[in-house]
Amino acid sequence: MLLLFSLVVSFIALIAAGPCDIYDQAGTRCVAAHSTTRALYNSYNGPLYQIMRASDNRTEDVGVLSAGGVANSTAQDSFCSGSSCVVSRIYDQSPSKNHLDPGPAGGAVHKGDKPVVANRHKMSVGGKPVYGAYFEGGMGYRVDRTTGIATGNNPETMYMVTSGTHVNGGCCFDYGNAETNNNDDGAGTMEAVYFGTCNVWGRGSGSGPWVMADLENGLWAGNNKVNNDNTPLNTEYVTAMVKGNTNGFELKGSDATAGNLKTMFNGPRPAGYQPMKKQGAIILGIGGDNSNGAIGTFYEGVMCSGYSTDAADNAVQANIVAARYGR
Repeated sequence: MLLLFSLVVSFIALIAAGPCDIYDQAGTRCVAAHSTTRALYNSYNGPLYQIMRASDNRTEDVGVLSAGGVANSTAQDSFCSGSSCVVSRIYDQSPSKNHLDPGPAGGAVHKGDKPVVANRHKMSVGGKPVYGAYFEGGMGYRVDRTTGIATGNNPETMYMVTSGTHVNGGCCFDYGNAETNNNDDGAGTMEAVYFGTCNVWGRGSGSGPWVMADLENGLWAGNNKVNNDNTPLNTEYVTAMVKGNTNGFELKGSDATAGNLKTMFNGPRPAGYQPMKKQGAIILGIGGDNSNGAIGTFYEGVMCSGYSTDAADNAVQANIVAARYGR
């Protein structure tokens, strides 16, 4: 009976803590926390994202229903009634305030990126209606001047919750660390989570989609061309994680609605990528040089300073499962 009570208390505490509470308590502080679906801190009560209405170009912030809760989609529906809306900003919930705006022109695509349509993808979290960020090509977000994001060969941890059913092989559906000048500055100048079916540089087993690391000039499923331990994740909701240490990197992934994280790779970086030369910008839905041919869906993502423990990663995955994506 005492064991059962302890398990119940632990489960309640897990739900109460957000992913960033878990990472912060484990010593790997969140330096970016983005989501259109829910708060990523238990106490967060600010805006999740901003929408802009086509009829008059007015903007409105969409917050949470309650502190630590899910997005207030009713407010969005009311504001956008009779018009169309796009997501003009995704707020950083962390103290770093690394907010994401539509990406500027870059070396690969010489014009700015389009924002996602605000009501394109309605789904649910914890039984309540919310909207995911649905990328349909030519869309992307970026912030080049950041606070707290890893640079050089410093360690970092990042994950995103995405879709295993809305993917393609275009470059590049990324979330993470990129160049600050929007150009391709060579191997090791990026470190981002990639998810999709691109197999130009590297691949996992089967036909994908795979969790890979975009390290610039290469999407890597391991440190060789093929890593058969990196198995496809084609469930409706996916947790995709990249961890960069001073002497190697790690890939993890799982169904975001059930199960534990699987380690897809943990070892040295490919030849030519050590030491890293990370620059500290943040991208979403695009490559570091503004390559914007990918499609994908973004629900939430976190970047942390430092290399997280397996225990913290597992607790975050359990929190994501407890959030009940699509249920």
